Amino acid sequence: MELSDQQFDELITAAMNELPQQYIRNLNNVAVVMADEPSAEQLTRQGVRHGHLLLGLYEGVPLTQRGAGYQFVLPDKITLFKHPLVSISGSDDALRASIKRTLWHEIAHHYGMNHADIDRVEKRP
Repeated sequence: MELSDQQFDELITAAMNELPQQYIRNLNNVAVVMADEPSAEQLTRQGVRHGHLLLGLYEGVPLTQRGAGYQFVLPDKITLFKHPLVSISGSDDALRASIKRTLWHEIAHHYGMNHADIDRVEKRP
């Protein structure tokens, strides 16, 4: 599947519009960016083993860990990785779903949720 950076960016924007807006509205000082692939350093820091993929990454200080001294800092960053996301998606619909799921997952980390918390929230009716 061929996908331009502009098309990928449009899919990210669409996913942001579809996610619960209370989470999106409160993303203060967070940059959402895209990259073709994660860097070697990002893979190493995340403990991603050879042959595994990193679809997205939250880099920053979660809201639950910020104290009174949290000021004058660079924005947190959420990166979505185009090539890994495309590689796991067999169709346009699957790609849209993967982008939305990955974006939600990284936003949840910004709010201080761990993987168990994310799974619990996703299972709620």
